[in-house]
Order: sequence, then structure tokens, then C-alpha cells
Amino acid sequence: MQSLDHDEISLHIEAAPEQVYALVADISQMPTFSPELVECRWLDGATEAAVGARFSARNKVTRGPSWVNKPIITTLEPGRAISWARSEPFGGTVEWSYRFEPVDGGTQVTESYRVTKPIGHIGWLIIGTMSATKDRRGQLRTGMEQTLQRLKAAVETNSSLST
Repeated sequence: MQSLDHDEISLHIEAAPEQVYALVADISQMPTFSPELVECRWLDGATEAAVGARFSARNKVTRGPSWVNKPIITTLEPGRAISWARSEPFGGTVEWSYRFEPVDGGTQVTESYRVTKPIGHIGWLIIGTMSATKDRRGQLRTGMEQTLQRLKAAVETNSSLST
């Protein structure tokens, strides 16, 4: 059985924290950046990020089928931080976070996840089947790297067009 507890990576982006935060907080845009997200949409009448707001996220990894989870926003500090947690039957609870720190005229963006309720044996069997890997931790890390690189490309391209 695999183990999964937490991980984080950071990347410097040449843009203001508020600009980078705005893209991440608009969860409908997150599939543009994350290689595992296919679709995100607000639920229960929510139209923007707020603590307690829920959204539907459809995920898919390379060879597996897609699945839907319903994260809830757990932390919201506009321009500074946003987190959401998703719980799934047998899949435990994982909280995803983004921090935005002003550094050298740009933003140090840190993406992380933390398992707050462990994944059970049945959950690992399902994850192994759906993700087609015995290294989910490595797969998630690669996904975070791709997410931040895509976010950087989108923000820096838009910043250069507006100057």
C-alpha cells in the first residue's frame, strides 16, 4: 500500500499576488492549469470563492476513468491564500492549498496538499486502478509542477500583453 501525507512545491511568477490568486480562486479556470482536472463548477448557488462554498470537480488521470468529488473552500485570504478539502468514500480527506507571497516584484506561489483523514485499503485499491500507477505521490507532485508552470505561463503571457 502506498503512503500519502503531504507535499508542496513553489514557483516564482512575475506578477502581483492578487493577479495570480484571482486565477486560482476562479475554480472554473483550474482545469486550464491542472492536468488532472477536467471540469470545475460551483454548487449550491455559489458563484465565487468563499469559505464554505462547494464546487464539483471532475478529475481524470491518464488511463483511468473520470470521477467527481465535491470540495469545499476551507481557507480564503484574497491575494494571500486559498484552500479546499475533498473527502471521498474510502479516499480519506485531502486539503489542497495555494499560498501567494510577494517576492522580488512578483509572487512566490506554493501549491500543497495535506491528507487530513487517511486513505483506507479499499481507497488505495481504487486509486491504484484509476491512476494506473504505484506511485501516486510522484504522480501528484508531477501534476503540481505542471499546474504551477501552466499558471506561470498564463499569467506572465497576459502580463506582457498588458504592458
